[in-house]
Amino acid sequence: MTPLAESLAVSRRFGPLLAVDAVDLRVGPGEVVGLLGANGAGKTTLIRLLLGLLPPSAGSVRLFGEAPSRATRRRIGYVPQGLGLYEDLTPRENLAFAQAAFGGEAGELPGDLGAVADVPVGRLPLGIQRRVAFALALAHRPDLLVLDEPTSGVDPLARARLWEQIRTAAEAGAGALVTTHHMEEAEECDRLVVMADGRVVAEGTLPEIVGDARVVVVETPGWAHAFERLEAAGLQAALVGRTLRVLGVGPREVRGALGDLEARLSEAPATLEERFLELTLGRAAA
Repeated sequence: MTPLAESLAVSRRFGPLLAVDAVDLRVGPGEVVGLLGANGAGKTTLIRLLLGLLPPSAGSVRLFGEAPSRATRRRIGYVPQGLGLYEDLTPRENLAFAQAAFGGEAGELPGDLGAVADVPVGRLPLGIQRRVAFALALAHRPDLLVLDEPTSGVDPLARARLWEQIRTAAEAGAGALVTTHHMEEAEECDRLVVMADGRVVAEGTLPEIVGDARVVVVETPGWAHAFERLEAAGLQAALVGRTLRVLGVGPREVRGALGDLEARLSEAPATLEERFLELTLGRAAA
């Protein structure tokens, strides 16, 4: 089956900076792919390469089996981080403009946006602006959704509604590529791609990404002193409740860092967020 979007060893340089480094990525019909990475990992640059908004320095990209073009972009619903809305136009006017650009059947704003349909976008809260941008991206029934941080600044209920719409579009056969900083949203994706420093450092389903990664759990009445000792030893620790969870090392290394401090050590499966930190910190250390 021809991928809806595909990059093949694609790279992009900005002068001496290698922002995207030999990345392979594929989005097929009916699947939701989550693109995870810290700020500066190369996610947005990769998206702009896929859309044909930037030329690659090396490698190639394909949309619907061909080079990006005006025709292929008509089949995409895109929400950039900057939203792409005209702030001096109302949501209704923005929708009319999008319909004129994409053609097809006339769409309508969701009923929950009716109260703000005639208010200039620039006067709306950021969360509502994002919902308007998402509604415009869906209005022409695209074959591929490309969503760059679509839920940033959106309340939990609106976030759940947006993800419900993404899943509905995927069930109807559309593909979706979604970047997010919310690790809990990764559970909504069929497949994850983790980027760090412009490269893909992990790819697969959530269980495949986490794998058998484990953390050391430190229980101690003196957690503040324990945290200081772990930090001084260069170990990555996070306070969760009344315990410390240490990434990337075993109990022996943790005990060595704690010295004579009273503490009980055990091991536990890593969470996706912990595995993400391990992958990205490991890449930075390399």
